[in-house]
Amino acid sequence: MPIELMSAAINAAPSGPTRLDPVELFLDADIVVQAVIVGLILASIWTWTIIVSFSMRSRVLNSGSRDYEADFWETKDREAALSKKMRSQIPSARVAGAGLDEWRRSTKNAPVDRDAARQRIGAAMEGQVAHEADELAGRLNFLATTGSVAPFVGLFGTVWGIMNSFFQIGAQQSASLAVVAPGIAEALFATAIGLFAAIPSVIAYNRFSNSVNQYEAKLQRFADKVHAGLSRELDRV
Repeated sequence: MPIELMSAAINAAPSGPTRLDPVELFLDADIVVQAVIVGLILASIWTWTIIVSFSMRSRVLNSGSRDYEADFWETKDREAALSKKMRSQIPSARVAGAGLDEWRRSTKNAPVDRDAARQRIGAAMEGQVAHEADELAGRLNFLATTGSVAPFVGLFGTVWGIMNSFFQIGAQQSASLAVVAPGIAEALFATAIGLFAAIPSVIAYNRFSNSVNQYEAKLQRFADKVHAGLSRELDRV
């Protein structure tokens, strides 16, 4: 074949994409695969929203509780330290307030059953500590769910896309890469998006769960100290 004809044939040959284009893969995908990808992207956006908001809230709560606890032990006016404003803003204030409220109720009428009062005060503060930890960890279940489910949702999109590619083989009576490669690439893209949503969710859930446990332990130590102080007050009643 003359060189001129070979050059013309090469130039006339269709040229494939030179790089991966996620937008093009999404637009060319089957409607089911597109729905899977959209759902996973929305889950990923919500995951990052939770990650950012939890990080900011956890930092504020830890800082506020640390400062409040330091002031609580230094002040002589515990009533002012347990004001309505403090209780509305600081978890440590709500924990101490729960103990003090129960102390007041238990010592309101004589004679005072000191052992029963100590148990009620401890139970009141432990319940408040658990409530504060639950409030902080309220949306972490979504991270756990996304981390465990997203890869399987992406896999569903991949399986659907591969089945669609096999149908294309039957329709076009050809098993060449030019027929099956685009559909398989679109299908695998769904798995990639599933992993993109799942990996940050798993990492964030593990890290934040540990943060919640540490935060609950700090509140519990503070509650134990307050309980010890109120127990000494009971001895004077």
